[in-house]
Amino acid sequence: MRINLTKKDLVNLIYMQLGYSKQISENLIDDFFQTIIENLSKEKTLKLSKFGTFSIRQKKSRVGRNPKTKKEAVISERTVVLFKPSKEFKDFVNFNINE
Repeated sequence: MRINLTKKDLVNLIYMQLGYSKQISENLIDDFFQTIIENLSKEKTLKLSKFGTFSIRQKKSRVGRNPKTKKEAVISERTVVLFKPSKEFKDFVNFNINE
């Protein structure tokens, strides 16, 4: 079972299903991702209807521990992207998994 979906796979799907050339399909994917990145960086949150919401959050620095050695280390402050799926997306996933 294949887990990863690559950009090349997305380009091929658009090429096969919509009939656009591979170059146009690749530009479409690039523009889509760039739009998401730009809006997320400006607004700190991005909602895609019936899919979910992406948001940016600051995490404070904290002390972490290596589970094998039990050695403590400081985990630096950083920015993370969170994703919260919509109700429709959750319902779709749960319906298809339970069948």
